[in-house]
Amino acid sequence: MATSIVMPQMGYDMKEGKVVRWFKKEGDDVARGEVIAEIETDKAVVEFEAYTSGVLGKIVADEGVAIPVGELIAVITEPGEAVPDDIVTAATPADSPEKAAPAPVEAPAPAAAAAPATGAGEVRASPLARRLARERGIDLSTITGSGPGGRIVESDIPEQAAPASAAAPVGTAAPAPMTSENVELSRMRQAIARVTVDSKREAPHFYVTIEVDMTKAMSFRRDINDELDAEKRVSVNDLIVKASAIAIGRHPKFNSFFRDDHLQMNASINVGIAIALESGLIVPGISACESKSLVEIATASRDLVSRANSGTLRNEEYSGTTFSVSNLGMFDVDSFTAIIFPPHAAVLAVGKVKEQPVVRDGDLAVAQIMKATLSTDHRVADGAEAAQFLVEIKKLLENPVSLVI
Repeated sequence: MATSIVMPQMGYDMKEGKVVRWFKKEGDDVARGEVIAEIETDKAVVEFEAYTSGVLGKIVADEGVAIPVGELIAVITEPGEAVPDDIVTAATPADSPEKAAPAPVEAPAPAAAAAPATGAGEVRASPLARRLARERGIDLSTITGSGPGGRIVESDIPEQAAPASAAAPVGTAAPAPMTSENVELSRMRQAIARVTVDSKREAPHFYVTIEVDMTKAMSFRRDINDELDAEKRVSVNDLIVKASAIAIGRHPKFNSFFRDDHLQMNASINVGIAIALESGLIVPGISACESKSLVEIATASRDLVSRANSGTLRNEEYSGTTFSVSNLGMFDVDSFTAIIFPPHAAVLAVGKVKEQPVVRDGDLAVAQIMKATLSTDHRVADGAEAAQFLVEIKKLLENPVSLVI
């Protein structure tokens, strides 16, 4: 039986995505769980795994073309099964020139190469390319398309229209104009703007801050790393993720989602780690932290950061988090407050660990102190509950042996 493969929802606010490249071609065998494509969202390029086995009978979505979430991108069939006409017809209505199959086109003459067009003279371009061209004041007939059949796709549209040249009088130098500059936002930056505004508007944030004495934790980390290979060594952030997972097990409300008239209590503790990429911020996660050891979390975290930077995250890592940690300690930041990543109930923001004077039993001493701030959705928990949860994390970090027993 044929299975429709649709553009997946990789994040609660995702509206469309595009296939960056197909790893399979029509007629290839496909195994369940096998990576068959890379899909670009607003925030990242994510590997897409087949959710059934069979044969890739039909590729519907061209590479580089924006496709709304839920629309057909491919069809997987049983071996020897023909692709049902009704599946493909439903995805590409005959009266839609944007999705109709292009007629064979002869190689254009050099003078006409910049204007790929249909028989009716209409320039062939994806809907997203048309919108970008309209917003930027660009004539599509001047663009050479790189898509299938010469179709113009998003990446073909320049950032702005080429300015018209104006000759200055001979012997005079044209003064440099004093103008402001409009910088085009990347798709990721637009998504970050949308998510953070929605979060602050819809979730009533409140903040609780605490100081954590990390002296024992830092010593514990040194001791444990002395016994580990380089690829398994534990970072300060790994200690925080592990402590958060244990604390969530004792305060499960902070692993829930607010859903109108109820809380969705999530069974698995999937801790998202805020990762700053050159193009913006993403929050992929480590799944099932409740059942992972400290070393397993450290290994998973290092792998997650590496694949986030190389653009090979999996869908569940990108969209399945239930709590998040944001750490700016490596940037010499003492403390900050973070915006909750929807639909999470809370986010933990931590600063750097630094030496400072403390009073212990009436005597002055030097300790390694870290400030931690919990941002909480007031619809989910009250101040006292947030304080108890944060104190739980503090106790675990100040007694680090509890993280491994």
